[in-house]
Amino acid sequence: MEVRVGAGNGFAELQAELKRLARVKNAVILAHNYQRPEVQDAADFVGDSLGLSRRAAESDAEIIVFCGVDFMAETAAILAPEKRVILPEARACCPMAQMVDVEGLQELKDQHPGAWVVSYVNTSAEVKALSDVCCTSANAVQVLQGVPADREIIFTPDRNLGSWAARRAGREVILWEGFCPTHELIQLEDIVRAKQEHPAAKVVVHPECAPEVSAAADAVESTTGMVRYCRGDPAQEFIIGTEAGMVHRLTRDVPGKKYYPATRSAVCPNMKLTTLRKAVEALRWERPVVAVPRDVREKALLAVQRMVEYGR
Repeated sequence: MEVRVGAGNGFAELQAELKRLARVKNAVILAHNYQRPEVQDAADFVGDSLGLSRRAAESDAEIIVFCGVDFMAETAAILAPEKRVILPEARACCPMAQMVDVEGLQELKDQHPGAWVVSYVNTSAEVKALSDVCCTSANAVQVLQGVPADREIIFTPDRNLGSWAARRAGREVILWEGFCPTHELIQLEDIVRAKQEHPAAKVVVHPECAPEVSAAADAVESTTGMVRYCRGDPAQEFIIGTEAGMVHRLTRDVPGKKYYPATRSAVCPNMKLTTLRKAVEALRWERPVVAVPRDVREKALLAVQRMVEYGR
């Protein structure tokens, strides 16, 4: 079944109010690709973790409203400590980020002295502070290729992204056994069924998917990479293997083509906690604010800056 997602007319007033408050308060609205369609449509910038991290670092706004989950707002606070970073829904967390703990990572580092720790951006500020470099799905391969050849690599926390990027980079890595619960919902049988229903469609999946799902795809891309791939490929139909919110981004940014979710169950409940009304009220009252302790921020900053620089 074709999915056509629109923001709808009922959100226009809230979208206008959010934009008005942003002008008055010199704020920038950032929204991840997995946010609700109406939230994406109200944002100044919509993108993946890497793109939004760069926007946060480069913006001259005094306030950053980050419509995403906790680690994204923390990353913005690490890069731009002079700005007020607001996360509209304080409960919006990333289950995968919670799968890696500081104590366990330190123990693994002690077992592999000299190893570089490459941490997916989907980690807490404390884990980033123990890392040598962070990465996103958009630049994980380049980051691994940049690690000195004589160093071991510890990759946290996503085993699927880590193994995929390691194969592409030609490196061996020590994997932390974390995963994205939403992407784990996308199964190989979903891809097979979708291909049977849409035989002309190309399959594009996110590297957080399981290895057998990635192996069955025509392309494995970050969310920004998906936009680029669907825009440049001559195919007119695509099966999208990532969180459901990406279909709206593709429909809006690459119109005239058809997009089918690999499965309708791939919905991140944490990403969907942020609503337009919550974004408006958060900016109106300028809370909840996300702040990173100075000592943690200073330790994490180099790893995050390295991430932002890769792939420029």
